[in-house]
Amino acid sequence: MNTIPLTFDEHQINRTVIGGRKNTSKDALNISVILLNSSGSHFKVHVFENLLACNFEHVVSVENNAENFSIEDVAKKFPAVKFIIPLEKASDGEMINLAMSEIDSEYVLVIRDSLYIPSGVMLPHLAERLTAEGIYCVVPRLLDKNKNGINSIFVPGAEKSHFVIDSSSIINDGIKTIYPFDFIGLYNRKKFISLGGFDWTIKSSYWQNLDLAMRAWLWGEHTHLTTMFTFSYIEDLPVEDRTVNMDYLRYYLKNEVPRFKNDKGYISHSFFLKFSKRSSCGYIQARRLFKNAKEWVEKNQYNFKMDLPIFIQGWNKHD
Repeated sequence: MNTIPLTFDEHQINRTVIGGRKNTSKDALNISVILLNSSGSHFKVHVFENLLACNFEHVVSVENNAENFSIEDVAKKFPAVKFIIPLEKASDGEMINLAMSEIDSEYVLVIRDSLYIPSGVMLPHLAERLTAEGIYCVVPRLLDKNKNGINSIFVPGAEKSHFVIDSSSIINDGIKTIYPFDFIGLYNRKKFISLGGFDWTIKSSYWQNLDLAMRAWLWGEHTHLTTMFTFSYIEDLPVEDRTVNMDYLRYYLKNEVPRFKNDKGYISHSFFLKFSKRSSCGYIQARRLFKNAKEWVEKNQYNFKMDLPIFIQGWNKHD
């Protein structure tokens, strides 16, 4: 079984990288953009033109595969864009980690080709305001393809001692949210790296996204929504697959099980029997999962600033 990674670039995948160069203009934003492409869309050329016009430090296009369209032809037309094409199956989190390693700006905007990306999506005054407080992740307001607001605020709660996440349509500038919907957000790259990035051993997009987002909160970082910029989807909204599976168990052991005492996080060895009975994955598999998570928490024990109960109880008290 793969052990839980300790650094965001610990796992490397086979890929092809074409083109790309750093924007050295004195007016370049200290923000790069990672565009997650799911298909060869006729909007692509228009999107690249709009992104390059924003004066980002780097523009990185992460391709789903090399067969959707002619990468080389598009790369010739846009030599400033760096194209990354995975040569093996990879999750969104893995590709974001990989793209993060290809750039060096302080902030990184992660967006998708399923969004409408207008010209002037990131102007200098907006970039300055969004990065002023150095928050780990700032998420935009999101609309569906009919321009209706979607529930993209996620708040913690508890039902019969179980952790639950509720969604809300209440939108206020600066309001807290547990995680960025669909990975879309403006990330502080230094903090992203210090958190270890997305866990590549978790393949489910939902649990992979939630795992890093919860880790950020438990380690003292914040994710807030801003009303200063908005994206709307041009396609149907993605469906969050919250199936309880092995990926959920990995997330659960890393985020919901650890407790915080004496300024450090820990997993009690006695918790294993309870976990083994409830996991339904067999004793041997449960033992491996538990052992990996316990070792990971021990290595990161002093990164924890709270545990799940403290997080839930203090949600409305966070600055």
